Amino acid sequence: MKLVMAIIKPFKLDEVREALMPLGIQGLTASEVKGFGRQKGQTEIYRGAEYLVSFLPKVKIEVAVPDDMVERVIETIQQSAYTGKIGDGKIFVMDLNQAIRIRTGETDVAAL
Repeated sequence: MKLVMAIIKPFKLDEVREALMPLGIQGLTASEVKGFGRQKGQTEIYRGAEYLVSFLPKVKIEVAVPDDMVERVIETIQQSAYTGKIGDGKIFVMDLNQAIRIRTGETDVAAL
């Protein structure tokens, strides 16, 4: 099993979620986060004064998937989160050693 984590632009969340549903993804976790990458933030003008916004709002999506679905999930997230502009985000893939569904006690792939 793998944990696929993606940091994307907030307005792309619904599009990514809708793209993952046909793959059989039954659940995902989304968190509002702040961060910056190569763009190093951006400058904003507020009441005529310019200031630097160091941390930009992003959304972190986490999806636990069986090994055989990892590539399809990555491709789907990549295509649906793409805008072609700086700050589109990143995808990270980590090994997931164990998963347990609290209500039923199911483990590993059955718990997903």
